[in-house]
Amino acid sequence: MTTLTTAPLAPLLDRLFEQADAAPSSAFAGFSREERERLMRSKTEYLDLYGRLKDLWLPVSRETGVLLYMLARNSRARTIIEFGTSFGISTLHLAAALRDNGGGRLITTEFEPAKVARARQHLEAGGLADLVEVREGDALKTLAADLPEQVDLLLLDGAKSLYPEILDLIEGSLRPGSLMVADNADHSPDYLQRVRAHDSGYLSVPFAEDVELSMRIR
Repeated sequence: MTTLTTAPLAPLLDRLFEQADAAPSSAFAGFSREERERLMRSKTEYLDLYGRLKDLWLPVSRETGVLLYMLARNSRARTIIEFGTSFGISTLHLAAALRDNGGGRLITTEFEPAKVARARQHLEAGGLADLVEVREGDALKTLAADLPEQVDLLLLDGAKSLYPEILDLIEGSLRPGSLMVADNADHSPDYLQRVRAHDSGYLSVPFAEDVELSMRIR
């Protein structure tokens, strides 16, 4: 039995995924594919873009959620950083792994206040709030200071264009063996080029359809 598969978290996650599935899924109606890609990759319009997405759930898939739990458990993670809380579904999976690892600290960041409030409610309902610090604001600021000396796992699931900049902030805390999971990484070609380069200090592979899994090797 695990925290992930028992009450109160398991039924909570079922309910949240059902709500996400039933909610509107696109804020790009009327946008061409080219305009959508431009907005997704812009390093100057991300706050405006994600402001438009403030009512969307934008969750990881059920499979990615389980993958996050498994990676955090198997690596015996104690310190985790998440870029992009949204409504907290991925946060719940990661915090569940920390609980089952015997404790730890998860720092997650989200700039939309309404999503921060909902995520905190879900963490309370799941009995995991004591493991999670939710930082409200632009991640380029909220993750610029007061980080753990060592980070065992990094989840990138916020503005895709900022993946390289967020990695810059966290990289000094990553140890050999630390894991990084980047959701929808195909929207961040600069990030993929960086972690896949043979001299990057990382081993990196695409996983499933939209996840890049990387490990710090030096």
